[in-house]
Amino acid sequence: MDELVRLMTPPLWHVVRAYGVDPALAQDVVQTTWLTLVRRHETINDPLAVSGWLTMCARREAWRVGKQHRRADATEAETLEPHLPVHESAEQTAAQDDETRRLWTAVATLNDRCQRLLRIVAFEDRPDYARIAEDLAMPIGSIGPTRQRCLAKLRAVLEGDGWRGDDDGH
Repeated sequence: MDELVRLMTPPLWHVVRAYGVDPALAQDVVQTTWLTLVRRHETINDPLAVSGWLTMCARREAWRVGKQHRRADATEAETLEPHLPVHESAEQTAAQDDETRRLWTAVATLNDRCQRLLRIVAFEDRPDYARIAEDLAMPIGSIGPTRQRCLAKLRAVLEGDGWRGDDDGH
């Protein structure tokens, strides 16, 4: 047995360390492997299979211990933070919801033509002016100026309600 321990301990260390187990845990895994051999030696039918049996036992134990150890390791917030999804605070969400509600309440005070035009330009990246002209029964050339007048009316309603735009006038 002493000769087997002398010959097989270095390869078992290499096997266990290949699983990324730190040296203290690796020592425990190798000792557990030898203890398992002592307890279960009668299950090995072929004496030439002992080295393979020991290697497989060490691999399984290293995997089990490594898995438990990784699960127990705490990760620092600084490491996790870049990988976490960004969420607005409850205050930011409430403020955004309030702004949205106030905006659409103000839009509802405009005439039907302005409401329809502003909804189209608000929700389409590149509105099709030909379709808008057809839908609203207006000349294509008047869509831009009408939109500007509608936005000016909306701005007046919002400012009348105390809405202050940002530094760019938005």
